[in-house]
Amino acid sequence: MAEQTHDIWNDDDGEAEAEKKSRGPRRFLRFFLILAVVLAVVLAAAYRDGTGFDVLRRFFSYQGQTEEDPAVYRYDASSNNRFAALGERLVVLSNTGLSILDRDGEEVWSTAVSMASPALAQSGDRAVAYDVGGSELYVLDQDGELLHLTANTGEPFIAANLNEDGYLAVTAQRQTSKGCVSVYDADLDLIFEFNASQRFVTDACVVGDSHLAAVTLGQEAGTFVSNLVIYRLDEEEPAADYDVTDGLVAAVTSWGNRLVTVSDTCLTFAGVDGEVEATYSYQGDYLRGYDLNGDGFAALLLNRYRSGSVGRLVTVGEDGEEIASLDVNREVLSISAAGRYLAVLYTDSLVIYNSDLQEYAVLEGTDYASDVLMRTDGSALLLSMEYASLFLP
Repeated sequence: MAEQTHDIWNDDDGEAEAEKKSRGPRRFLRFFLILAVVLAVVLAAAYRDGTGFDVLRRFFSYQGQTEEDPAVYRYDASSNNRFAALGERLVVLSNTGLSILDRDGEEVWSTAVSMASPALAQSGDRAVAYDVGGSELYVLDQDGELLHLTANTGEPFIAANLNEDGYLAVTAQRQTSKGCVSVYDADLDLIFEFNASQRFVTDACVVGDSHLAAVTLGQEAGTFVSNLVIYRLDEEEPAADYDVTDGLVAAVTSWGNRLVTVSDTCLTFAGVDGEVEATYSYQGDYLRGYDLNGDGFAALLLNRYRSGSVGRLVTVGEDGEEIASLDVNREVLSISAAGRYLAVLYTDSLVIYNSDLQEYAVLEGTDYASDVLMRTDGSALLLSMEYASLFLP
């Protein structure tokens, strides 16, 4: 019978076990380094078109949400609903109510309103809701009401605009003048007001924290003319003015220290000194839609004819030059720009473009939606009569 011995001094089993244990951390480190290299390559490729940070923002912000199980915001059905996105929250305004919904669809804040012509505008982290031709106006952040104004009888609100710095310009009728513009600072204190005596005031916006631009409407040689009157917020007399020729101004906003106006014939870019720096003409096409909220670009939907769906999408840069143009031969329901993205809702699909009008993401089967809200992180809200669903590219 062979003798079996076990030499504990010369046995190498312990060394083998120790070597196995030491390999574990090395293997984990090797895997982590490979993962880091792969991630760096992916991010480097994504950052070439500026979308990499947005991919990460969406990844960490919307973990657990998928295309099959998206976030859904539900609200009362109304053809007069107006919408604005404040971060991950949705503002809903109707004839009878104003509410804020969180990302889980829960109501954060609400109030009853009575508005015949509800209007909703958003800039930065605030939104302004008001009744065009009515007496109610609210300024909101994502948690609720910041300011509530009630117009005097016979002096209704006409328009309201916020800028990125939180300044508010409110245009209203006046019984003793041709209109009034009131300016509220970022703390929503009234700091400036003027009454127009020469021409009717139709809209206004604050440029930075120092200037106000008011859109006035008059007649020259039997035709209507839009004129921009610019005030310093620490002076009573106008500092400058300029005409928007061959067109009536539909909207005005500020990009930094510059004014951008959209009319029925052109985009106009000007400084607070009243000097027109650039004009982009529609070249005879008809303006069907626009959005001035892109990061350094304006989006236009132009039609070749007064009706029909033959036209083009155009993006225009801060220099007034065309960035890109894309022929469109199908019905467009809505366009929305935010950050570096432009969302275009067609009758059966949603396409998200970058400012060069290159496709970034596509979602088919959107025939339930009638409107879209683009968000700066590259996500989009598809809006139907009764609910909004989140699309994550």
